[in-house]
Amino acid sequence: MGKVLVGIKRVIDYNVRVRVRPDGTGIVTDGVKMSINPFDEIALEEALRLRERGAADEVIVASLGPDDAQQQLRTALAMGADRAILVRADGAPEPMLAARALFALVQREQPTFVIVGKQAIDDDASQTGQLLAALWDRPQATFASKIELSGASARVTREVDAGLEVIDVDLPAVFTTDLRLNEPRYVKLPDIMKAKKKPLDVTDLATLGIDATPRQRVVRLEPPAQRQKGVIVKDAAELVAALKQKGLLA
Repeated sequence: MGKVLVGIKRVIDYNVRVRVRPDGTGIVTDGVKMSINPFDEIALEEALRLRERGAADEVIVASLGPDDAQQQLRTALAMGADRAILVRADGAPEPMLAARALFALVQREQPTFVIVGKQAIDDDASQTGQLLAALWDRPQATFASKIELSGASARVTREVDAGLEVIDVDLPAVFTTDLRLNEPRYVKLPDIMKAKKKPLDVTDLATLGIDATPRQRVVRLEPPAQRQKGVIVKDAAELVAALKQKGLLA
């Protein structure tokens, strides 16, 4: 038994319609509801369940982002995490920067394993967990739909294109969670009140010895093109003729 480190990201709530700024420089976030990335919420739920089964002593949740991300960390504490760490960062942190921040926390906290969501719903990069495993030089089990711990190893069922794949990895390791791993618990009001008394440490990248210079630059953002209005055809012949007219058939 030991510590579990869970990485979470602050994202626009999945129920909110994402809008691009008129000048294309970014996403409209003013007055927009923000939440924990759903895949990270699944990662936290799995860590809590493992602790409840006696496979861990402490669940630590960490996030890289602005001071406002403390709200999502408090939600994670209300779900049941023991303590939280916020690493301050401006803008939208790149996956490599997030992985380096988590690695710095891994070196400090020495967790038995790290769990993060397989991807964030804002950039869909699906890179942070893999990059962290490479920096840590430890095994990784991505897209996990089932995690079973046994001593110093873990058996993980992964969702792959061909179906399910079962692998064994030695601990410490990095897990990334898939959608069907579990269903996160609801936060109750008494838990929200208790979460206010739980420790939430705030640090920054410089304190962790991390260079925050961006490695990439977003030139412009554009919303997807609006879907064209459909056409109703009477029969197959008219469908073929319409496709030929659009140049979709020779």
